[in-house]
Amino acid sequence: MTSTTVDDPTVAEPVRFWTRQRRVGLGFAIAGVLAASIFGPLATERQARITLAETVAGTSVGITGTVGAVLFGLIAAAAGVAIFVGVPRRWFAVLVGLGIVAVVLAFLCWQISQAPEGRNIMPLGDVARTTLLLALPLILGSLAGVLCERSGVINVAIEGQFLMGAFGAALGATVAGTVWVGLIAAAIGGLVIAAMLAVLAIRYLVDQVVLGIVLNVFALGLTGFLYKQIMAHDQTAYNQPSRVPTWDIPVLSDIPLLGPVLFRANVFTYGALALVVIVHFGLTRTRWGLRTRAVGEHPTAADTVGVKVLALRYRNVLLAGLVAGFGGAYFTLWSTTNFNLGMTNGAGFIALAAMIFGRWTPIGALLASLFFGFSSALAFFLGAIASPIPSQFLNMLPYVATIIAVAGLVGRVRAPAADGRPYVKGQ
Repeated sequence: MTSTTVDDPTVAEPVRFWTRQRRVGLGFAIAGVLAASIFGPLATERQARITLAETVAGTSVGITGTVGAVLFGLIAAAAGVAIFVGVPRRWFAVLVGLGIVAVVLAFLCWQISQAPEGRNIMPLGDVARTTLLLALPLILGSLAGVLCERSGVINVAIEGQFLMGAFGAALGATVAGTVWVGLIAAAIGGLVIAAMLAVLAIRYLVDQVVLGIVLNVFALGLTGFLYKQIMAHDQTAYNQPSRVPTWDIPVLSDIPLLGPVLFRANVFTYGALALVVIVHFGLTRTRWGLRTRAVGEHPTAADTVGVKVLALRYRNVLLAGLVAGFGGAYFTLWSTTNFNLGMTNGAGFIALAAMIFGRWTPIGALLASLFFGFSSALAFFLGAIASPIPSQFLNMLPYVATIIAVAGLVGRVRAPAADGRPYVKGQ
């Protein structure tokens, strides 16, 4: 009798029942049923209304709170069942998106219907605008992560690059009297941390995760020291920058909903969206992108065909520092008009999560950043309509969304094969 080993190619691999698709489908089915059975009874018979305008004065459409909560909950459950039963791969993302939107709408039907008369309306234009504005630093930070990690260098130091960028922007814009100098100073601030990351990780082979955490602490301490030594003594002279101007693009800015969001914006909005397109095109359509992806996946093979692995990693890490530093300027030249200690509040780590959620791609990072931005915008909206949910929980929403997205929705994702692995020529 001959025995069959596991290496025998004629033996079929066992088929796992609980695949990622079935787990996601079951999760959405349960979430939908819970949304319908919990949010439905909690909602009231008052209308939950939505308007495309930026204020509650616009024309709106509505649905009875109870009916809407149950209906959207059942839609999410149906999407989950469809995913569980099995759909073509191209429909998986569509149904996941439908499930997320349906659960959120069921929740909003409950919350909006409970709001006092006159507040039971959601100005979608304002929420969309707030979503994009809150997502801007995350978009830029996650792009910085993509540039580094597709090259094989882990960038945990995005938070530190944000802080240095925010400090440089406030100081440079105030001293020079123009926000454009502040933007240059911000990029240089991010570049300083990126240069330290590049030298220590690539040249001296320091553990990249530990190094990133150390650089974040270094940036926090350095900006805190400089703030107390320079800015704290004379805020007017060193820490009172102007806000970047808003540019209104004629005709396009008048498009309902999207016009005010995309075409009545500032340099950070236009810059972030342009960088997403540029980095996506560069990674997928240029020789630089091909080499970057090759170095991130198999640096030894890339080296054998003439790619200068270390030089490419240095270049991409420094470029990422410029992008993250530009993102840091958002905090002092748009969100506020001065620098405060630790003002980034962990945005760099959420940007890192957005990069992972986006599967190390520019477009994915953009969508993930918008998802996190929406969770923050939703917290602001619920607070404005006097939601009975405690404000402390509302402030947790972005971080809860981060955990759920990375741990649950992403499932198993594969980082670039050489990500975090130092490269030594000849080894």
